[in-house]
Amino acid sequence: MNTVKTIRRCSLIFAFSCSSILGCAGQYGHILAKQDKDMVGSHAAGAATWNPLVDEAVAQLLGRCPPAIHPVSFQNASTPTNASPFSTAELNPEIAAALANGPASVCFIGIENKSAEELGDFKDQLYERIDAQINTAETFRAISRRMVDAALLETRLRPDSLFLPVNRTAFAAALGRQGAPVDYLLYATVTTGTTDRNKSSQRDYEITLEMVNMHSGEFLKESAKIRKGYSKNRTGKWWNYGWFDQADG
Repeated sequence: MNTVKTIRRCSLIFAFSCSSILGCAGQYGHILAKQDKDMVGSHAAGAATWNPLVDEAVAQLLGRCPPAIHPVSFQNASTPTNASPFSTAELNPEIAAALANGPASVCFIGIENKSAEELGDFKDQLYERIDAQINTAETFRAISRRMVDAALLETRLRPDSLFLPVNRTAFAAALGRQGAPVDYLLYATVTTGTTDRNKSSQRDYEITLEMVNMHSGEFLKESAKIRKGYSKNRTGKWWNYGWFDQADG
């Protein structure tokens, strides 16, 4: 009898241990420390992919954009025909005086997803991450997203229609009436390229940032790319990218 009780007791202890170690009873969570690495998604891009892409693309773009320009106002402004891209615009001194020597204002229009994956809740997080990095730069400041949405609603314009000068003027006028003169329009585009080989695949994730000068219509582009491999098993990485790497076939 004692032997039977001992066996039952050991079985219960073993089952409890398995449940605790493997998480058989349900889902568990834990807080990540700052030094912990982001989780790499098994089926789609995640924080380990998007965050470094945003950081690199924003740093490259802001590093190329000279900030010493006057904010555009909702009044008509003349731009010299011989002005170089992203040069200082000649505006009404009374309108531009307040921020003439201050940081350039950036109107982040939004993120266009042209990738093979749904961004889901990452779309808003990417927007906020880009917006926050603009505001942390000493020479740039972002216009409130709420003001941008209100101006688009007031003018009934789509983001892609702002490339037309007449639409840019109307949009700048709406922002100007809100007290938010704008220097640059910022667009973000997410794209992917997929390569398949048997049961494995490689997906190239790319974020492209396009900064448009509101005064001249000139623009700059910067992009960042991360390649990610997907396999059905752990040996897929070694087979496709390691010791047994072969030509496509």
